[in-house]
Amino acid sequence: MKVIDHLKEAKDTLFSFEILPPLKGANIQSIYDGIDPLMEFKPKFINVTYHREEYIYKERENGLLEKIAIRKRPGTVGICAAIMNKYQVDAVPHLICGGFSREETENALIDLQFLGIDNVLVLRGDPIKTETGFKPHPEGHRYAVELIEQIAGMNKGHYVIDDIHMDPTNFCMGAAGYPEKHFEAMNLSTDLQYLKAKVDAGAEYIVTQMFFDNKKYFNFVEMCKSAGINVPIIPGIKPIKTLNHISFLPKFFHIDFPEELSKELLKCRTNADASQVGIEWGIHQSKELKDAGVPCIHYYTMSTSASVKTIASQIF
Repeated sequence: MKVIDHLKEAKDTLFSFEILPPLKGANIQSIYDGIDPLMEFKPKFINVTYHREEYIYKERENGLLEKIAIRKRPGTVGICAAIMNKYQVDAVPHLICGGFSREETENALIDLQFLGIDNVLVLRGDPIKTETGFKPHPEGHRYAVELIEQIAGMNKGHYVIDDIHMDPTNFCMGAAGYPEKHFEAMNLSTDLQYLKAKVDAGAEYIVTQMFFDNKKYFNFVEMCKSAGINVPIIPGIKPIKTLNHISFLPKFFHIDFPEELSKELLKCRTNADASQVGIEWGIHQSKELKDAGVPCIHYYTMSTSASVKTIASQIF
């Protein structure tokens, strides 16, 4: 079932969450261990992130260095199929621009359709660690809107390889939104223009970047409406779990902590302290969002479900 249909049919705020594929070498049970504790809250869909390749340099016999691409985590296609088979819940793979040609993207989508996976969250993706900025594949896409356009074309039966007859796909596409703007955007207004372009191209709903100030989400929703963006906007919530998150999250995700939260975090001396503050703030955020009638609350678990389970038990 498509995410947009789940949202349209819902009588109350839905619960969903996102998992991170394990490092290569771990088995599928590590995925199930992160999902099992959250199934009591009846998620309608589960997102599976994708992390693009990284590069290492290996010295050859002649002394020269060879650049080798490696993927530290397995792909999402098999994981999504396993989730849908075991839990009978829709899985939503993340589809990114970075590292893929248009033909490789098409092949991945054909595999997803073959397995009955008809939802994707479409993202540009982050630059790899060895790059100062995002660099697209020479035969791929630079922006998420271009990837959305390719998928929308496949939904109409338009393929890269057009000399073979293939039926149209039927993907429901989600896109990312940034209540505090994407860090590369000149300002929030221009960022909304880019977001509207993604919706106009075929994105049917939006999932936001994590935020810790609900006012910024509510303001973002109103600004989207004013810009002509009228699709469901799902708030993304991440519980703070460690002392490291206090500095890492604002730096890496370009977000702010509200003053009330920052005062509590400054009192923390252990990871347990930080986790407890994160849970309490997550409950506070979630209650306010649910009371406001948001379509769904989407939790970023990073495959460790304890904090989200505690929060959800107070909300759903």
